[in-house]
Amino acid sequence: MKKPTFINDEIYHIYNRGTEKRKIFLDKQDHLRFIHNLFEFNDENSVPNFSRSFTMSEAMSEVEPRSRPRKLLVKILIFTLMPNHFHLLLKQEEVNGIVKFMQKLGTGYTMYFNKKYKRVGGLFQGRFKAVLINEHAHFLYLPYYIHLNPLSLPNKANTTTVSFIEKMNFLENYKWSSFPDYIGKKNFPSVVQREFLLDFFGGEKKYKKDTLEWLKNDDENTEEIQGITLD
Repeated sequence: MKKPTFINDEIYHIYNRGTEKRKIFLDKQDHLRFIHNLFEFNDENSVPNFSRSFTMSEAMSEVEPRSRPRKLLVKILIFTLMPNHFHLLLKQEEVNGIVKFMQKLGTGYTMYFNKKYKRVGGLFQGRFKAVLINEHAHFLYLPYYIHLNPLSLPNKANTTTVSFIEKMNFLENYKWSSFPDYIGKKNFPSVVQREFLLDFFGGEKKYKKDTLEWLKNDDENTEEIQGITLD
């Protein structure tokens, strides 16, 4: 897939997976490290590549507003981490900001992962994939698609007998996504810049209500999203 030309104030769906589709998040610490890096590396200034691990409370405190001032490369609108891939919705703030941010993120996490698991070589399946969100369908459907990705995991929420309420409960308690923060349930609130999308979708309560409606009409919405996703 040919990468778009990254333009300031435009929004892009960013995606990458582990090489040979391998898992890139093996435990809680891996997830916390990647989420911490989402915050820490989103800075035009150079930052250290921390090698230590984080507890959940430490990771949350590390990305609270008390941290040092940053000059954002991108606005992270949405993120979802899956065992062998991740999705981001990014809005570029600085010239070449997405490329700089993704280089920091990919290199930093690969160094951490390789050191922890005593491996060498690339972790991701080539360079990240990206698509410009320049159509109404993309903008309308992708936030739900990205946030609902965890429902594809093999668990009790991924069965035909599960109600849409049970699916919503699963999403609300899936820690490795910005979805809880979008419905007013504090998770990693300082990682994502939610104002833009919440204003568009009508606020936290409306976003939760519309997500429930999406879950009720899952088959129809799946057809709508086909052809505009990266995976």
